[in-house]
Amino acid sequence: MKEAAWLMAPLLAFLLDLLFGDPIGRWHPVCLMGKLIAILDRKLYRREDAPEVQFRKGIVLCLCVLLAVTLAGLLLFLPVLYLGKVYALIVGTLLADSCLAAGDLKKESLAVTKALREGGTDAGRKAVSRIVGRDTQRLDEEGVLRAAVETVAESTTDGELAPLFYLLLLGPLCALLYKAINTMDSMLGYKNERYLYFGRAAARLDDAANFLPSRIAALLSIVAALFMKDMSASEAFRIWKRDRRKHESPNSAQTESAFAGALGLKLAGPAYYFGKRKEKEWIGDARKAIDCEDVARADRLMMAASFLGLLFGLLLRGVLLFVFVSLFSGSAS
Repeated sequence: MKEAAWLMAPLLAFLLDLLFGDPIGRWHPVCLMGKLIAILDRKLYRREDAPEVQFRKGIVLCLCVLLAVTLAGLLLFLPVLYLGKVYALIVGTLLADSCLAAGDLKKESLAVTKALREGGTDAGRKAVSRIVGRDTQRLDEEGVLRAAVETVAESTTDGELAPLFYLLLLGPLCALLYKAINTMDSMLGYKNERYLYFGRAAARLDDAANFLPSRIAALLSIVAALFMKDMSASEAFRIWKRDRRKHESPNSAQTESAFAGALGLKLAGPAYYFGKRKEKEWIGDARKAIDCEDVARADRLMMAASFLGLLFGLLLRGVLLFVFVSLFSGSAS
């Protein structure tokens, strides 16, 4: 029973996210993390500080957030000493579910195509602005669709497979810590005047946390394309090999290049952030013109890669559990 429970929480969390998405509310763990980060941002940031002081304050912010998340997680799991394994399974599943975002990402990305079809480019810009960090006012219809596909591709790592990786590897608390790191990066990891130094620690921490998961996610996306009739695994692998480093971040182009190859699209390119044009390299080859159906195709690839990640992770956990139980039983006898 205990061994089965150890394997059940990731599976239940995955299914809950797939079926119901991520319930939004002010008590959601990520919302609480965001509020804490915003408070510390206001308290610690001073424009007049020297760059090295801003950087050190950014480190303090990261440590405070990670400590707060660790303490909150331990407090939530403390009652397991009195309420047993069922409580641990329920709390672990709910916390893990809050870290997974594939269900919501699919919903929001499809809302972009619906807005484009029903309300035109302006409606599409407004819809896509909810899931991207770039400026959307200048995007044409093709740009809106490309932004949606790129977000699905990048979020296959940080919204689904990376938290799933840490959940399967070390449990719900580790997945929560990853989510805290990712949230700090999404709020502070910009190379603008305010966050160039103050947000650098958060950005580097996120780079480190995503280094291995992003590469696993890219390979899983390539494998997943094998099972999709309208996608090319060979092109996914070719473009991934060629373009996986075409990004300032060491991780962001990993899944983006795999998706671009699998879908036959040209992604990335120049974009506007905070009113300024940022030159970015193009990723992939345009074997076809992008259309609304490509967003749904990207969603299917994301879900397939996520399912493969869950399957392989559970199999690995099962093997490790079997080995651990066998060794422990042998030593006990």
